[in-house]
Amino acid sequence: MAKSKVLVVGGTGYIGRRIVKASLAQGHETYVLQRPEIGLDIEKVQMLLSFKKQGARLVEASFSDHRSLVDAVRQVDVVICTMSGVHFRSHNVLVQLKLVEAIKDAGNVKRFLPSEFGMDPARMGHALEPGRVTFDEKMTVRKAIEESKIPFTYVSANCFAGYFAGNLAQMGTLLPPKDKVLIYGDGNVKVVYMDEDDVATYTIKTIDDLRTLNKTVYLRPPENVLSQRELIEKWEKLTGRQLDKSSLSEQDFLSSMKGLDYASQVGVGHFYHIFYEGCLTNFETGQDAEEASQLYPEVNYTRMDEYLKIYA
Repeated sequence: MAKSKVLVVGGTGYIGRRIVKASLAQGHETYVLQRPEIGLDIEKVQMLLSFKKQGARLVEASFSDHRSLVDAVRQVDVVICTMSGVHFRSHNVLVQLKLVEAIKDAGNVKRFLPSEFGMDPARMGHALEPGRVTFDEKMTVRKAIEESKIPFTYVSANCFAGYFAGNLAQMGTLLPPKDKVLIYGDGNVKVVYMDEDDVATYTIKTIDDLRTLNKTVYLRPPENVLSQRELIEKWEKLTGRQLDKSSLSEQDFLSSMKGLDYASQVGVGHFYHIFYEGCLTNFETGQDAEEASQLYPEVNYTRMDEYLKIYA
């Protein structure tokens, strides 16, 4: 079977650049949306040019020009959107509704992967304010996709290791603590940590796979399902140093939201659901879902003891 042509929207972003790389590596004809709004952002321009050098094709289109978006998606079989959904960067989830309209009008797209890549929003209807806005907006996009009868795959990638593993799940830093580490509750809730390049590899593998059509794909490789304590133990074994541990109760953690700015409140809410509630692992995947490491056992995914070595 011929490999699908892929358009990546948000290709200069944190996960988007990895999706572009993985698509090229797996032999797909790869297109990257180039928006005129990029203006004088030299780093993004140079990244786009580097993609071009690697064999990707740049396609000019704008979210404010419906016709240009339709023309862009007509050139490909699969559209993957990786626009940011986190509030401390840029939050663009609902902009995807314009992309859904373009895909619907173009009528040729065999698969659309919207910007998900975190917790499964379908399981977060109970989420705390204000953090639940992320899940509500993703569900709004899903509703538009499904009402438009657009074939889809939703990728639930859980916790990016760069944000959650390298810092041993400490908020407000991306580096491991030197002396003291804060443990959420008893620290035994299971969490899923993913190397971002593996997220991209698994994502591209789904796009021509009939087993993932109109399903959610969970990235939950067994050796990366770890409690916070297990993650800390890996770091301590790697460095040969014990950290001073203190525990934060659920009540005290939730109290810490008071007085924080909006983006920080969103982040604290998400941490609560992951590390106290166990929202990434407290369910079976179910019938309308697949687990990536079972589908693609040939992927030698990065284990967290290996991932942490760069920080040591």
